[in-house]
Amino acid sequence: MTSQVALVGGTGKLGTIIHAVIDELEGFEVSRVLTSSSDLADLSGADLVVDASTPQVSVDVVRAAIESGMNVLVATSGWSAERIALVRPLVEAAGTGVVFIPNFSLGSVLGSALAAAAAPFFGSAEIVEAHHERKVDSPSGTAVRTAELIAAARAEQGPVSAPHADQRARGQQVGSVPIHSLRRPGVIAKQEVILSGPGESLTFTHDTIDPALAYAPGIRLAVPYALTASGVIVGLENMIDIGIRS
Repeated sequence: MTSQVALVGGTGKLGTIIHAVIDELEGFEVSRVLTSSSDLADLSGADLVVDASTPQVSVDVVRAAIESGMNVLVATSGWSAERIALVRPLVEAAGTGVVFIPNFSLGSVLGSALAAAAAPFFGSAEIVEAHHERKVDSPSGTAVRTAELIAAARAEQGPVSAPHADQRARGQQVGSVPIHSLRRPGVIAKQEVILSGPGESLTFTHDTIDPALAYAPGIRLAVPYALTASGVIVGLENMIDIGIRS
């Protein structure tokens, strides 16, 4: 039996990549493509909803899918831990599954995991992320997720040191970690996590060069996983054993 996928935001850059990957997945078919302005009633009848819309529309897409008893794979940025927490009771009540993927790149997942594993050994942590000038949200979902992982890894040590946090130029804090967002032409996606301690620093850098090639392996993992998922799952690391423990 072929599983029918409703793809929201399917005409955008990420949506186009997701569509191409699903077309090659055995047992899956994109049966309907919606834009961010489509009537969400068109989701009805799908086996899985994949959301690659905008941060403003994504909330409505997820809610509509849950209310209709459909699982959702969320590839849209803007979902912080606080925002995801609001979805959990809806998912539990409906008995469905929602999978949030801040970044489909395996390299990005590894970079964030490595940074979280190292974070307890350093008193300072800051994130600098750069994306193309057309990205509508900041900080990026990947940066938010990385900061949340660092904060969780430092639960025993406490918040990182972030002096002068009251100054706007010091970035937006997520889990006490300052995030600095750059939006400029000539870049696709790049993230640096800079950990600092007495007399030394450690930097983890991930650079996306070709999104289609970088995201395809993660999409191949996430789509079948999301179809049968139960509850709320955040991050591609739940689908692979990357062998890193923070």
